[in-house]
Amino acid sequence: MSSDQLELLQDYTACDVSDALLKLETVEDGHRKFAGFLDGLQPYAPYHPTHTSQQSRPKIIAPASTVQFQPKAPCNGEDASPKAISSNIDPRSHWADSAQPDTVVVIQQPEGQRCAVLGGILARRLEVRGAKAVIVSGKVRDLGEIGKMKTPIWARSTSTVGTSAEANPYAIQVPIRVGGVDIQPGDIMFCDPVEGVVVIPQDLLNDVLRLLPALVEADDNVMTDVSAGMTVQEAFAKHRKITSTKT
Repeated sequence: MSSDQLELLQDYTACDVSDALLKLETVEDGHRKFAGFLDGLQPYAPYHPTHTSQQSRPKIIAPASTVQFQPKAPCNGEDASPKAISSNIDPRSHWADSAQPDTVVVIQQPEGQRCAVLGGILARRLEVRGAKAVIVSGKVRDLGEIGKMKTPIWARSTSTVGTSAEANPYAIQVPIRVGGVDIQPGDIMFCDPVEGVVVIPQDLLNDVLRLLPALVEADDNVMTDVSAGMTVQEAFAKHRKITSTKT
């Protein structure tokens, strides 16, 4: 991954990227393709009350750094720790103080919790550390403070309850899964303030960049022909014939 590749992605939307990933993803029989889309996220910072102001915000495209939380207490006597990995957070330090600059920090919160895992203080620390954006697969709080941040912050919902009620940070820079989408540290986070957030696996970046120009040109041609009176079926048959073969 190079800065030139990330700059090339700026010419496209999250929808364009998902179109490419839909052609490139391979899944086992019976499984769905998610095309990298992280469902249910809403932008909470910087605060922008109208759709028009969202369109003026720049896209944030940068590598992912990950944070995994675990339930604070076991449920029904079970071990609350994730089974696939061991905790790697030094108990003498705070996970936010280890945030990697120039990355999109992606936080995975256990499902079903009512607490927030990010508030105003931690959001400010991540901003000071140089995070490009923060994605919370869970809840945030302190909206008055978060809304004043320059760093874009996305989350699924909000809470008034602090993290310590239900959750503990467990590991950083480990593979996580958000809404069925696997995210590895270093994967490309494509944060589009209008369309949403998409994850590009590192090993598919070159293929995504190869496919994007032809996909966008095809859709532009379809739009032109449909606007001129051609049926959608005819326009699709004429223009949407793009191979998905990986390089």
